[in-house]
Amino acid sequence: MEGVTIYSKILLPVVITLLVPLFIYLGRKDENRREAVSFIGAFLTFVSVAFMIPHVLDGEVLYFHVTTIMPGITIAFAADGLSMVFALIAPFLWFFVTSYNIGYMRGLNEHAQTRYYICFAVAIFGAIGVALSANVFTMYLFYEVITVFTYPLVYHHEDEEAKIGARKYIVYLMGTSKLFLLPAMVLTYVLVGNLDFNLTDIQHGMFSANVIAAHPRLVTLTYWLFIFGVGKAALMPFHNWLPSAMVAPTPVSALLHAVAVVKAGVFCVCRLVLSAFGTKTAGFLTMSQIFVGTPGTWLGDLSMGLGTAYIAAFTLTVASFIALTKDDIKARLAYSTVAQLSYVIIGVTMLSDMAVQGGVIHIAHHAFSKITLFMAAGAIYVAAHLKKISLMDGLGRRMPLTFGAFAVASLSMIGMPPVCGFVSKWYLINGTLDSHQWPLLVALLLSTALNAGYFVPITYRAFFKAPKPEANIGQYNEPSLTMVIPLLITATISVFLGLYPQIFLNFVKVLGKF
Repeated sequence: MEGVTIYSKILLPVVITLLVPLFIYLGRKDENRREAVSFIGAFLTFVSVAFMIPHVLDGEVLYFHVTTIMPGITIAFAADGLSMVFALIAPFLWFFVTSYNIGYMRGLNEHAQTRYYICFAVAIFGAIGVALSANVFTMYLFYEVITVFTYPLVYHHEDEEAKIGARKYIVYLMGTSKLFLLPAMVLTYVLVGNLDFNLTDIQHGMFSANVIAAHPRLVTLTYWLFIFGVGKAALMPFHNWLPSAMVAPTPVSALLHAVAVVKAGVFCVCRLVLSAFGTKTAGFLTMSQIFVGTPGTWLGDLSMGLGTAYIAAFTLTVASFIALTKDDIKARLAYSTVAQLSYVIIGVTMLSDMAVQGGVIHIAHHAFSKITLFMAAGAIYVAAHLKKISLMDGLGRRMPLTFGAFAVASLSMIGMPPVCGFVSKWYLINGTLDSHQWPLLVALLLSTALNAGYFVPITYRAFFKAPKPEANIGQYNEPSLTMVIPLLITATISVFLGLYPQIFLNFVKVLGKF
């Protein structure tokens, strides 16, 4: 493969995350040893990924072939700029969530903790596999690993509410992958003859001009099957699994919303748009070709990429309005995630340079901010057993560190400087201006106002409203340091990334030669 460097060490993070669950099981009788394994695994995984940074920033695409299933279908791993964005944040945040897990799981004396830590580690294994996938088949395998091993985490409480939420979770994610993603993979193999991503040219992707000219309807159909097959990206109408999964423990919600699950979803969309179809293909083929085969109508003037961006804009707007109505803090954060994921999809499918950069870096920026919000929500529950925002009046005076970190992360979601969410929105808004997409600009600005509408009142209530007598907040204080320190660090990193956005922008610029 031209422009690709064979690099066997790319297997290290995959192998490490594969072995961690085994060692957690072996140390199951000693909770300190069991949790130490997660810390060590997170550290070693991050270091093994970090070793690839100099190569990727030098413009190399690292690649290693593991095995061939049949001609054109292989298990192989690769690392480019896009891979590094996801592959770095997953183990890095795993380290902090492990510390948080200790305070949460022990603080509430949760059951089945060994199973919990094993499934958590396997989910990170799946995330690393998705991030480093060199082809659609490898990506699909690890995508499904994440789904299967996060199901027990959603079902962790094993009550009726957990049963309903977990059932919806598995039906949505397995259903979309089997009904849409799997057929899309088959169609790609039939049309192209292999499933290998084009990792050296994000303009042209896997589909040659001859294939596009000969089978425009099939290529268009394949594109939409891929987009809707990635249910973890939570595009409406395939989003409802995400709010339902909030029955899981809060650290699992952090895993779902910031570290592995939804990030795997939007990463897959980015990979498919940029490395499977390419910006020229996604911008050229039209939605009308799947129905009538010829351009000329208003629908025919809307490219596949922009069509996806408008679906994401609809998701962004509706989810933000729903978030305004939620009094349960995790439910509000869940719909916020549905909305924020659409920022990534809008950026990468708008296909302009600024928009693509903004969309991809939002994978990382949203991860640090949203994990802070969920860890803060969990800290509030452990310390005060409160879920309703309406009962949190004055609670910030008793838990200033937790609510201070929450406020910082909220500013990122809104898009206020100097927090990292501002940088993402700056690039996205400039992308809409470059592309003259005024409806998308309106959607982004409206979402910013709505973000402020459902985040600012939480901080205002916590610090500036008088406590309600029934909440009895005088008895509450900050939870253990194992919970507070991680969320303070991730909040600080959110500000740091806002001041130094080039940390992740450099990977995106190498990817697209922007």
